Amino acid sequence: MTYDNRAEVRKVLIITLLLNLFVMGLKALVGYWTGSLSLLADALHSVTDSANNVLGLIASKFSSPQPDREHPYGHHKFEAVGALGIASFLGIACFEIVQGAIERILKGSEPIKITPPELWLLLIVLGVNIFVTFYERSVGRRVGSSILIADATHTMSDIWITISVIAGLIGVWLGYQWMDLVFVFPVALLVFWSGWSVLKENLPWLVDQMAIAPEAIYAIATSVPGVINCHAIASRGVLGRQVFIEMHLIVDAPDVETAHQITEEVESRLEERFHPVRILIHVEPPAYKSEHISFETGSK
Repeated sequence: MTYDNRAEVRKVLIITLLLNLFVMGLKALVGYWTGSLSLLADALHSVTDSANNVLGLIASKFSSPQPDREHPYGHHKFEAVGALGIASFLGIACFEIVQGAIERILKGSEPIKITPPELWLLLIVLGVNIFVTFYERSVGRRVGSSILIADATHTMSDIWITISVIAGLIGVWLGYQWMDLVFVFPVALLVFWSGWSVLKENLPWLVDQMAIAPEAIYAIATSVPGVINCHAIASRGVLGRQVFIEMHLIVDAPDVETAHQITEEVESRLEERFHPVRILIHVEPPAYKSEHISFETGSK
């Protein structure tokens, strides 16, 4: 049975959407008051947080793990597509941040004015970001949601960005105006790194990269009494989310019922080790010989 986590994912996304809207508004307001480019850039980054939550809600709606006629393997890849959307938003934010910094260097700007109360407001923003990150990551790992884990990674970048911005604005408050621009570029670098991390984590799912080494599957399958050998082993998906395994199994069985019992035991052991997993086994007679355990399904 495949666990449907969508209700819990939507609940978390709605809560974080409201918190991200609050954070975005506060950053934009303080950025407007002070004229800080790094803070306005951080506010722009927070726009992507809210957009990511909306994107996650849409992806979660369509990412049912249950198969249907049009999607016999389920809908999990909708979550991976949503996560790639997050990476795209981060790329756009990075470009906008760098562009704004270069324009200010070339054209100059009005002096930035910052006061202690405004710095305290940014500490509130930092506290909210920390809560959102650990809340999303905790629930995401518990229910196995890639969209929550990806969004938590994104929000983690917000924490470091906000710390950098606060450090720069403290320097501005002490009289070093140039520090606001200096901290714009670390912000852009962190945004880019967050996007790359999300992309790297979800791309294997979309391109059907091998999920489990065939040697590991082979060792489990051949440990079952009655299994002579197995070959043409293939796997795809992401461990901890959903994995699909295919293999050809050579069994020592006098009848179909015994062969079925052997394959059931193989499936049970693989399910125990790699849950959640869907397994397709092609049974072959004892006379069949093959030493290949590769992914080349259908080869004989």
